[in-house]
Amino acid sequence: MKERIWLASPHMSKEGYEQKYVKEAFDKNWIAPLGENVDKFEEELANYVGVKYAAALSSGTAAIHMALKAAGIGEGDIVFCSSLTFSATANPIIYQNATPVFIDSEEETWNMDPKALEKAFEKYPNPKAVVVVHLYGVPAKMNEIIEICKNHNVTLIEDAAESLGSIYKGKQTGTFGKYGIYSFNGNKIITTSGGGMLVSNDEERIQKVRFWSTQSRDKARHYQHSEIGYNYRMSNIVAGIGRGQLKVLDERIKQKTDIYNRYKEAFKDIKEIKMQPVPEDTKPNHWLSTFVLNEASRVKPNDIMNALDAENIESRPVWKPMHLQPIFEKYDFISTCEEEDSVGQKLFENGVCLPSDTKMTEKEQQVVINVIKNLFENK
Repeated sequence: MKERIWLASPHMSKEGYEQKYVKEAFDKNWIAPLGENVDKFEEELANYVGVKYAAALSSGTAAIHMALKAAGIGEGDIVFCSSLTFSATANPIIYQNATPVFIDSEEETWNMDPKALEKAFEKYPNPKAVVVVHLYGVPAKMNEIIEICKNHNVTLIEDAAESLGSIYKGKQTGTFGKYGIYSFNGNKIITTSGGGMLVSNDEERIQKVRFWSTQSRDKARHYQHSEIGYNYRMSNIVAGIGRGQLKVLDERIKQKTDIYNRYKEAFKDIKEIKMQPVPEDTKPNHWLSTFVLNEASRVKPNDIMNALDAENIESRPVWKPMHLQPIFEKYDFISTCEEEDSVGQKLFENGVCLPSDTKMTEKEQQVVINVIKNLFENK
């Protein structure tokens, strides 16, 4: 069988930075949660993105959960949330017994539509937070979204799980809202095998999150707890991997961008294909290269994914929107599309995520390109 070409898989540095920090943890016998690597990873990532404080956690989902809790989200509160995303964005809203209201995408970035967000405020004037996603590493329309949130005095949380290193108007995604979160899951642009980070310029809230995420243990000689806690803190070993990965983040962004540009160039003459747009004044990290087929396309997404799979090449549909998920379909959904399918639904039904693995060679990427081109040439 041909060697597998992956969608996105872990890629350790050739310099062995990760092993160096992990070995130091072993040499010091500091294998348990917390430790020097955790402290340094928080500091180094905060410096990279340009915020004051960070809390290293067990996952990006944990980071979203802690952001919502830090924002005071509780039972019955309404939270506006991007619909076109992975379920980890929305699940923590339910953890807090709050009510999600899902917001449709717009076509220029595939992210939360500011016009739909304004429409949501007309129907629900007093939400407690807005959770916006930077899908596949492409920044959302933050100027408009920030202005709307300020006008309505509502907390903005950025799910930048997929967009670490992406730039919007000269500033890192994840740093525009009150809270930003990043993920280091195995498929992300840098990975710790699992893990996440919550960032904010609010020192008191980050300290509180560190407290909650270490089981809310009070300062006492005995084990005493005055609040419900969570086992969410990152381990010293995992953080060591993260410190090493952070050193190659800029290199990974360049590699991902080169992959995107090769696809864009290769498919420029296929009128049915439109790559995910790159808006002006943005520099995406291109975590996943994705495209959407027009609805009249001779070739359908399943044709492409099946053909790639036959060559042992991994691909994936675009995320299925949350408002179409069985577990979330009972919650409200706000769109500017009145009498037609939502933007998010169209992207899901017509979109494909292409292999974007930074270990993929140009020759291997050309195999992917040829498989797709052949489908259109033979239709």
